[in-house]
Amino acid sequence: MTDSKVTIVKLIIGSDRFEILVKPDPALEYKMGKRTDLSSVLISDEIYSDANKGSRVGIDKLNKHFKTKDPNEILKQILLKGELNLTTDQRRKMVDDKRKQIIQYINKNFIDPKTKLPHPIQRIENALEDVRVTIDPFKKAEDQVKSIVDALRKILPLKSEMLRLSILIPNTYSSSSYSFVKSSGALTSEEWLSDGSLRLELEINAGMKGSFLDRIGSITKGTAQVKE
Repeated sequence: MTDSKVTIVKLIIGSDRFEILVKPDPALEYKMGKRTDLSSVLISDEIYSDANKGSRVGIDKLNKHFKTKDPNEILKQILLKGELNLTTDQRRKMVDDKRKQIIQYINKNFIDPKTKLPHPIQRIENALEDVRVTIDPFKKAEDQVKSIVDALRKILPLKSEMLRLSILIPNTYSSSSYSFVKSSGALTSEEWLSDGSLRLELEINAGMKGSFLDRIGSITKGTAQVKE
């Protein structure tokens, strides 16, 4: 059920499915933090297991999965955590915008190792079309660059300045931080210390340092120690 006036937000928890009907553009603005008025987003306050069939979710399942009986809070959780079924125009615009951000990032942070100069924007854009990478409209451009550059290197020589970071993460956040750190660059060493804290050495694109520090700081509440 998608048209210019209504679409679905879907949240799956275990074997249970929760769907709500929303206005496409206001819902997207709400998920992106540009709107705070929940009532301006919702078509109705009904929660469905299948909106297309009109099948409503029983109160027992709502009580099972949501730690509140406040209907507005449950609707808010579904909206924020669920998958918004974007309209065709919304998805096209978001993917195009994200592609432009990624191309600009590659142009600024990578060079052609033969010429020592950045590849022109148009060349990067053509290469992206050739390798047919999937661009996530909701994911930050910086977080997608590594996998996209890996794909581009099959047809486009790319070199970046690399930094080696030494990272110490306290035991409280070591497990929750590990997958993020590992996906951010090349791990050259890792050591789990006796107190549960984690010491890592990571090679990372110099252009990604700022976003990496922001994210690791957020995940560890500012307790991670990062040195070059």
